[in-house]
Amino acid sequence: MKANAAHALKRTSAVLACSLLCAFVLLALPACGGGGGAKIALPSLGESTATGADFIQPAEVWVPPAEAWGIDTSGVYDGWVCAAAESGSRMKFQVVCGDMTYNYDLPNDGTPTLYPINMGNGYYQFRIMMNTEGNSYVEYYWADAYVELSSEFAPFLIPNQFCSYVPSSACVEKARELTNDATNQGEAVRNICEFVARNTSYDKAKAEKLANESGYVPNPDETLATGRGICFDYASLSAAMLRSMGLPAKVVTGYVGEENLYHAWIMVYIDGTWETAVFSVTPNNWSRCDVTFASTGATKYSGSGTSYTDRYTY
Repeated sequence: MKANAAHALKRTSAVLACSLLCAFVLLALPACGGGGGAKIALPSLGESTATGADFIQPAEVWVPPAEAWGIDTSGVYDGWVCAAAESGSRMKFQVVCGDMTYNYDLPNDGTPTLYPINMGNGYYQFRIMMNTEGNSYVEYYWADAYVELSSEFAPFLIPNQFCSYVPSSACVEKARELTNDATNQGEAVRNICEFVARNTSYDKAKAEKLANESGYVPNPDETLATGRGICFDYASLSAAMLRSMGLPAKVVTGYVGEENLYHAWIMVYIDGTWETAVFSVTPNNWSRCDVTFASTGATKYSGSGTSYTDRYTY
């Protein structure tokens, strides 16, 4: 439902002085793996076993249509919502379900952007917010929907703002190449995660540059091309590859280690196992894969690989 300027102001009789920090803006970017140099071997992984149900590559990679202006709720049952708006001011997109709220940056040039329905079933409220001054925003456009997801995995089998790809993306082509010979789901997860860990170097300079900035959005194809990134990049690339091959994967940000370093990792769900000294993927359960830690080991950026606390899931 579109709200014109007068209606927007009426609905928000007072300017909403909400901090509206983009969910991942809270990510203290240095709190993820260190390292550098080409990845040739990962002795820390040790021996690996991978089992599971047969893995069959999808014939086609499906991407939700991102075309509508305003808020498109036609795909909420399949795990996505699309938002688009134009303004000379900074824009935010807010998603609320129960007592949970996610606030995202929204391009202000009208570019349609996909966001996940990531809080399960329930009544959702969606708002496009326009910045007035400082951290104050006014509601510009709104919609709502009662959601019953077609599957709990639906939001984590498609792209979104933080895990972006299309059928022709380089990361999709690479994922298909890496899983061509996988006979089971465990092998498919192993091939993708080990590739990312072995072929991505941690970019400490990038982490330091972004430490006090907000609005960073990872680009899986760029990470693949450069072979460098921060923890958010590792997680985004891994998840994009897995999702495009029909393997459910969450991008999670939160805290790790006794130091409570802010970090990013993925969670995977397969009918199978993958066991190494670093990874422990169990059947039919969301299992954590910290690909950054596998790539770098314990550092002041990635922590010790223990004591994880989830905060945001995409």
